[in-house]
Amino acid sequence: MKIKIFSGSSVLKLSRKISKYLYTELSDVNIGKFSDGETNINIKDSVRGKDVFVIQSTCFPVNDHLMELVLMIDSLYRASARRITAVIPYFGYARQDRKTGSTKTPIAAKIVADILSVVGTNRVLTVDLHTEQIQGFFNIPIENISGSEVILEDIRSKKLYDPIIVSPDIGGITRARTIAKLFGNIEIAVSDKNRPRVNTSKTLQIIGNVKDRDCIIVDDIVDTGSTLCSTAEMLKKKGALKVIAYATHPVFSGDSLEKINNSFIDEMIVCDTIPISKKIKGFKNVRYLTTSFILSESIKKISCEM
Repeated sequence: MKIKIFSGSSVLKLSRKISKYLYTELSDVNIGKFSDGETNINIKDSVRGKDVFVIQSTCFPVNDHLMELVLMIDSLYRASARRITAVIPYFGYARQDRKTGSTKTPIAAKIVADILSVVGTNRVLTVDLHTEQIQGFFNIPIENISGSEVILEDIRSKKLYDPIIVSPDIGGITRARTIAKLFGNIEIAVSDKNRPRVNTSKTLQIIGNVKDRDCIIVDDIVDTGSTLCSTAEMLKKKGALKVIAYATHPVFSGDSLEKINNSFIDEMIVCDTIPISKKIKGFKNVRYLTTSFILSESIKKISCEM
């Protein structure tokens, strides 16, 4: 494969794992800042006529990482790369995907999609977009792969008693059903909640029978942890034996890790689409899985046009 793999600064560890699977080295790029804070990109390798993949999650600090990605793609486009694929394991701004009511707010996910198209991106590869309709914001091909394969492998490795898949909200039912079907068509339950204000949630009830069963919560993003913690508490009150939570993207803002560690969640498993802080080692019930294999396989298929 005549490909070049570049990595932004957000997911360097994941990028190295992906390049190892692809039997190649990361290409050379200098990422820095000018004295006034502007991002500075300098591509060191020749990319003329090459199939180029740029790996970068637009996680915290979101704007810095987004500018890194955009400027790197522009540099590669101007250096005559044949095709540029933006590999964005975690697509920031995805939760700003629509206007709500009569509020005067941007549709930020559409703006980011437009920016990526304008700077010379030919294709986008991402993992578990917050909502499927974001794919319609792009004027270029986008592949949204599922983290289900990674999560299912871990679920199957566990000894579970009468397991049931739980969606933490109504919007996650499709995800829960997919996991439940792949796991052997087991039942699902749903947490019905309201959200009195941004980044807070209150679980009202659990729809489904969870008594004397091991409950597996599946979600795409864990941010403040409020939703997962309140869902776990309600599950235990309803008689659940064990509560195991899975989330693809570990945003973990504020005191979320402490909150989860002190909650009714017996185990929290996340993926490495966002770098895991070193402080996670201090939390006994939080661990992570790698998405490097599924991303490397997708990169192979794109490069070989399979």
